[in-house]
Amino acid sequence: MNTQDKGTIHVFTFKDGLLARLAHDLRLSLGRFEIRREGTALSGRFWPATLKVDGVVGKDGRVDVDGLGAGDKAKIQRNITDEILLTAQHPEVTFTGALTPGGILDGRLVMLGRTAPVRAPVRVEGDRLRADFTLVPSQWGIAPYKALAGAIKLQDRLVVSLDLPADPDAGGETTPDPCTWAAP
Repeated sequence: MNTQDKGTIHVFTFKDGLLARLAHDLRLSLGRFEIRREGTALSGRFWPATLKVDGVVGKDGRVDVDGLGAGDKAKIQRNITDEILLTAQHPEVTFTGALTPGGILDGRLVMLGRTAPVRAPVRVEGDRLRADFTLVPSQWGIAPYKALAGAIKLQDRLVVSLDLPADPDAGGETTPDPCTWAAP
């Protein structure tokens, strides 16, 4: 396996509420995951406790890694893992599904003990596989995070962005052979 580039999973959150202008849209990175493909079948394991706040996403889409201080980043990460995703009780998120001939990822995601469908187009861009899809946290019983009596809150949607080598075992060429992408 190519140990230098195992891919990335980013999660984007979006502010909402009366005082949304005081809040931030954020990009988080998932530090540990495994995605396995055997033919068209896909499965994944994700450890949400490894989510890390990368920074604030500006109106231009750029991530400002200095937009939040270390203390704010740590507090957000604690809120995500301890209050929202309850990682002590639910340390893993799992996915099972398939990649259709039309390049659609179609499956089921299990989070917080609940299962909901996930469907997204997958693009091959050079030697990369990319997919962006929207998750609605309330499908898994997750209420939007609120602060200041709801004047600041998160929207009930996240965008998950996958960027993986097209084939981690063959230097980027897609192949039907089994392969695994993983981040330690």
